[in-house]
Amino acid sequence: MLKEADHITLHDLGLVARAGVPDMERAIPQRLSADIRLWPRQPLSDLDDDLSRTVDYGAAARLCRATASRGEYRLIETLADSLCSDLLQSFPLKTVRVTLKKSILPDTDAVSVTLTRHGSGSPVAPTPH
Repeated sequence: MLKEADHITLHDLGLVARAGVPDMERAIPQRLSADIRLWPRQPLSDLDDDLSRTVDYGAAARLCRATASRGEYRLIETLADSLCSDLLQSFPLKTVRVTLKKSILPDTDAVSVTLTRHGSGSPVAPTPH
């Protein structure tokens, strides 16, 4: 079973994307935020302070920003799925969880979606907290 302690989290990562159902909403890039949780294939112990033995979270953040900015998305669900897919393809991850937040509705801080995807050979879902 996947240990909740063995993960890396990017909190409130700022993303700029063209996202929204109406054409007018997608016409201007808007700021979204994401919490990205990464479960590396290797445990986070005994890394010997070597970046190559873990997931480079700076590179993961850059990848997420590039994914968000490269197209238009009617649904934030679609963008969240693209983020998961790109992260799993680019890094040695067991699992990735993306919570994508958009401030759009009046009288709400944000609307969010959360997707969890598993890399090949990782059928066990992380324990929710």
